[in-house]
Amino acid sequence: MDTTVMADDLREKIIANPDVLLEDVDVMRALVGANDENQGGNVVDLRAIAMDRLTARFDRLEDTHRTVIAAAYDNLAGTNQVHRAILRMMDADTFPQFLTDLSGEVADILRVDAIRLVLESTDPDALTNNAETVAVMPEGYVDGYITLGRNMPARQVTLREFQKIGGSLYGERAPYIKTEACLKVDLGPDRMPAMLVMGSEDPHLFTAQQGTDLLTFFAGVFERVVRRWLA
Repeated sequence: MDTTVMADDLREKIIANPDVLLEDVDVMRALVGANDENQGGNVVDLRAIAMDRLTARFDRLEDTHRTVIAAAYDNLAGTNQVHRAILRMMDADTFPQFLTDLSGEVADILRVDAIRLVLESTDPDALTNNAETVAVMPEGYVDGYITLGRNMPARQVTLREFQKIGGSLYGERAPYIKTEACLKVDLGPDRMPAMLVMGSEDPHLFTAQQGTDLLTFFAGVFERVVRRWLA
């Protein structure tokens, strides 16, 4: 094989498209290394030092870029998930169907293992009327559950590790629930506080470090839908 022809061919390709060579970090590092060997050990090449620093900075930027892209995809997936759950929630023709969908298909879309709507009541008879999706609790229960009994305002959305305090809300699933989302909902000026709790067996699904914008939006739609059924 004629190496001169091969060398000329490679030279023409580099001249025609030099950006390919300049953007290849490994090739540029090899060229700088060959240049260092020709100079000897007693010569300091500031360009090589600068390139090493730029390469390190480029690697860090690439890592940051990947992290941002991954977060964007996760956020987009979460947005689509919440939108699908809302659309399914709004499809119900009756309130019983709405409650069935809530603990069924809506829970499946949101990938949670349990959903419970908690209502407060001062009627002792109502406290024993608990269904699969709805739990009726005494006055003050919602704020006390969200704050774990602490003297502090109850946030609209609280994401946390399940404390096992509300085992009765999850029934037989309680031993397996690891994290939960507590959504405080306002069902109208003449109604007592209410709450939607979502429990998951995934220990990482709901954490305090996560953003709450999507679940805040979900809670706002949920309370408006329930108000319509209760009107």
